[in-house]
Amino acid sequence: MAIKVVKNLVSKSKYGLKCPNPMKAEYITIHNTANDASAANEISYMKNNSSSTSFHFAVDDKQVIQGIPTNRNEWHTGDGTNGTGNRKSIGVEICYSKSGGSRYKAAENLAIKFVAQLLKERGWGVDRVHKHQDWNGKYCPHRILSDGRWIQVKAAIEKELKTLGGKTSSSKTSATKKKTNSISKKTSYALPFGIFKVKNPMMRGERVTQIQKALAALYFYPDKGAKNNGIDGVYGPKTANAVKRFQSVNGLTADGIYGPKTKAKIEEKLKDNRN
Repeated sequence: MAIKVVKNLVSKSKYGLKCPNPMKAEYITIHNTANDASAANEISYMKNNSSSTSFHFAVDDKQVIQGIPTNRNEWHTGDGTNGTGNRKSIGVEICYSKSGGSRYKAAENLAIKFVAQLLKERGWGVDRVHKHQDWNGKYCPHRILSDGRWIQVKAAIEKELKTLGGKTSSSKTSATKKKTNSISKKTSYALPFGIFKVKNPMMRGERVTQIQKALAALYFYPDKGAKNNGIDGVYGPKTANAVKRFQSVNGLTADGIYGPKTKAKIEEKLKDNRN
């Protein structure tokens, strides 16, 4: 039986604050809340406060409540105005996370079933599920991470997805149909060969700029408020962090070092988004 979603959507008058951009989601991001509030209270607080922080769904031990339409972005992953997490992922908050216990466990179990349902509806595999930490390094979902159970949670989602008859991995067809607003069919990015990493003195120049522009096109190189998204041709900690987040999301060793494997994967993603 499908999990019923209770809708308590933010007013359109607050779209500019909470969910200003149209979105075609590509991922699901799981969070643990920092308190012991119910889903109803989480959504109510998110809707009515003056903070831009927002999320699509809150799940407690009894129900799933939606606060943001899934065709709008929300600000939940801390990776900037154009960050992939903020602009391309559906946010799911698991309630009662502060204290844990039986209510939290029931909420987590319902969230696992609900995330599997979202995957099934979209024809996605469990490879589309990420933790908040993947996008900006924040220690979230904190309860799952502190218990060392992230792999276990993803396995449980995959098991539930199989029960629903869904795909365990996303098909190339569904992935390649995705397009971003910043990439057109006429756009191409020449990526450099070689190894790039943080050094002293910093590596800099046009080849670094090429890497930064390609990452920005994939929403991994945001710098809110900075000119040209902060693209400066310097392979410093900011660029290494963007590379690290790209690697983490795409199944590579997340070391922040640009090399042949990272180059190939960036080229693959750029090509997918142009198709």
